[in-house]
Amino acid sequence: MSYIIQTIMTNFIFYNTSKNTKIRYLKNISKNKTYIVFLHGFMSDLEGKKPSSFLKLAKKNKVGFLALEYSGHGKSSGKFIDGNISKWSNQTKLLIKKIVKNNNFILVGSSMGAWISLNQFKYFKNQIKGFVGIGSAPEFLENLMWKKFPRKIKNEILKKKISYIKHGSYEYPITLQLIKDGKKNKVLNKKINSKIKVTMVHGSKDESVPVTYSRKVLKVFSVARKKLIVIKNGDHSLSSPKNLKIINKEIEQML
Repeated sequence: MSYIIQTIMTNFIFYNTSKNTKIRYLKNISKNKTYIVFLHGFMSDLEGKKPSSFLKLAKKNKVGFLALEYSGHGKSSGKFIDGNISKWSNQTKLLIKKIVKNNNFILVGSSMGAWISLNQFKYFKNQIKGFVGIGSAPEFLENLMWKKFPRKIKNEILKKKISYIKHGSYEYPITLQLIKDGKKNKVLNKKINSKIKVTMVHGSKDESVPVTYSRKVLKVFSVARKKLIVIKNGDHSLSSPKNLKIINKEIEQML
C-alpha cells in the first residue's frame, strides 16, 4: 500500500510507489485547479535552481506545483543502475495521479525530463494544457550515447552489462538494460494532437544536446501553438537568473 512520510527538515515529502521504492517530491497545493509539474533531467535532482524557481512561480500565481526525483536520483531510494525511462515515466505517472489528481497542469521538462514529459501524454492528454521543454533530449540514450560510443565501450556494455562513461566532471553508469529500454520508448516518430501551447527553450551553446532535438519535439505536435526560443550563449542547464526569467515567462503565459 502506498503511503506518505512528511520529512522534518525540509518541504520535501516521500511517497512509496511500491514496497521498495520511495520517491522524494516537492509540492504546493492550491485552490486553483491548475498545476505546474516539473520533471528534471538525467542524473539530476531537485536541489538545483530550476525547481525552486518554478515553485516560487507557482506560489506567485497561486497554482499548484509538483516536482519529483526519480528512483536512483537525489534522495529517492533505489540504485540508478536499476532505473530506466519506463520506470521513471511510470513513477511520474503515479505521482501526478496522487498529487495533481484530475486537475489540469503545465508540463515543464528539462533534458531527459522532456522525454518523460512526452510519455505522460499517453495518460494525461486531456489534462495537459501546456508543455515547456528545456534543452529537450528525447531518445538521447540511443542517438546521443549508444550510436556515438566507441566500439570498445559498446563491447564492454554488451559483455559486462554496464560501463562508466566520463562526461566533463561527471561519470555516468550506463547499463545495457537502460539502452534497451530507451529503444522501447520512441516518441519522436509519434504525433500528439493536442491544441495546446508548446514552447521549446534551448541554449545556442548547449554542448550536451543539439538544438535540433527541440525542433524534433515541436514536429511531434501537429496542431499545437508552437514556439522555439534559442537563448544566445545559453548552456544545457539554462539555470542562470536571466535564462530562468525567460522560461518562467513562457510558463506563466500558459497558466
